[in-house]
Amino acid sequence: MAKHRCGWCTGDPLYETYHDTEWGVPVKDDDTLFEFLVLETFQAGLSWITILRKRENFREAFDGFDYRKVARYDEQKINELLQDPGIIRNKLKVRSAVTNAQAFIRVQEEFGSFSNYIWGFVDHAPQHNAVEHYKTAPATSTIGDALSKDLKKRGFKFVGPTVVYAHMQATGMVNDHEVNCFRHSEIKAL
Repeated sequence: MAKHRCGWCTGDPLYETYHDTEWGVPVKDDDTLFEFLVLETFQAGLSWITILRKRENFREAFDGFDYRKVARYDEQKINELLQDPGIIRNKLKVRSAVTNAQAFIRVQEEFGSFSNYIWGFVDHAPQHNAVEHYKTAPATSTIGDALSKDLKKRGFKFVGPTVVYAHMQATGMVNDHEVNCFRHSEIKAL
């Protein structure tokens, strides 16, 4: 018998694999949190499947999402990225990756890790929602709004409330799997 999945991912093997193995799993390591931050900021205004299909290209282009390296990108590297057909070649988003890497490091210095900082917004424990159908899932939340505002204050770019909430969903800060999805209870048990 087929497992019931959230409706947003069905029909595409890449989407289903991402849903089944990553989406909503609590992420507490800074390297992965930075990867998702970069991907979410590039996703702004686009579909997530577009980003997933280019994920490996992004990984290669952005030095394995090594925020220490990304923070030191110069104009030459930025121009190289803007010529890379494997990623989204949006000048503001490419520049925001560099700016965000620099801000990411400042947050680490202040809080000991980016994870300590970001997970502090949910008291270091995932929130579990009761989403009946993915189309009724929230696009933002009060906590996401506060996090977005604080990230902006710290110099991060492309971190509006919707992008931040998508980041929270992807990294398991909030469990928005549909309640009848097999992953909802699995994530809740983690």
